[in-house]
Amino acid sequence: MKKQKITIHDISKALKIDSSTVSRALNDSSRVSLKTKQKILDKAEELGYQRNILASNLRTNKTNTIGVIVPRISRSFFSSVISGIEDTAQNSGYNVIICQSFESFEREKKIMNTLLSNRVDGVLISISMQTTSFDYLKPYLDYGGPIVFYDRPCSFENCSSISVNDYKASYTVTEHLIQSGCKNIVHFAGPQIIDLYKNRKQGYVDAIINNGLEFKESYCFESKLAEEDGVAFAKKIISMENIDGVYSSNDTAAIGAMQYLKFMGVKIPEDIAVAGFNNDPISSVIEPGLTTINQPDFEMGKIAANMLIEQIKNETTNKESKVLDVELIIRNSSQKN
Repeated sequence: MKKQKITIHDISKALKIDSSTVSRALNDSSRVSLKTKQKILDKAEELGYQRNILASNLRTNKTNTIGVIVPRISRSFFSSVISGIEDTAQNSGYNVIICQSFESFEREKKIMNTLLSNRVDGVLISISMQTTSFDYLKPYLDYGGPIVFYDRPCSFENCSSISVNDYKASYTVTEHLIQSGCKNIVHFAGPQIIDLYKNRKQGYVDAIINNGLEFKESYCFESKLAEEDGVAFAKKIISMENIDGVYSSNDTAAIGAMQYLKFMGVKIPEDIAVAGFNNDPISSVIEPGLTTINQPDFEMGKIAANMLIEQIKNETTNKESKVLDVELIIRNSSQKN
């Protein structure tokens, strides 16, 4: 036999307290004393009361849910960011819906429509490598929901963003390779339609020029930075003359290249020094260890969630941009000297 659902009236009857007071206590109203509130909460738990979340949401026009769009959760950087988001969101009373775009613009648009249909209170998004237009976000902004970009910042209307200083990080790691003795450094660049990868390339370019070396566009290889892209670029490098350094915009492509170069008998770092970006877990266990840029991923997630929740609670969409510092992690892959 199906168990009868416990209601506010059942709690009211059991405690001989007015149902309106019970309702206020269950909604954490300041109009109810802490002693009475605790008494009501204890009885609700004892009776097995469960709030009707849907009805509550309809009354408040809030779902206490935020949507998160992530390119690929399998990437260690993004999984750490998501952990930071969930930690902060849950501590603030919000549930999280996580959706992967798999670097597809079409999928990203469909996800956004789904989140709008589900009336999420706010959205955190790291755009796909294919995304060049942001008109698909307008219906959600018109609905009144705030959007915060994380990792891959974009200048779109009043949307806030949080990222790292990609330009400074790239400049630093490129200069490190130069100081290690490299004079002909190739760069594995990400899609230049994405500001993040533009900034990383520009940091590389300026470090080359400012250190008295010649910049050559032919030394820049653009791709989605998958492992197979790194292998393909390594094959090109072997056919080129005098290449003595590689700086990749992520660790995945750097490791793909490094493994192939080693297979072909190239000594790392003696012949070619290699550096990446992200500090993926594998970068510290491969041989030699990969020099890379460490990003405050978990912290980024927490700050992004706080920025969004603040806008949800205050019902404001004032644009705010936060840039976090990074750390150069020097390992054996780049130490020629």
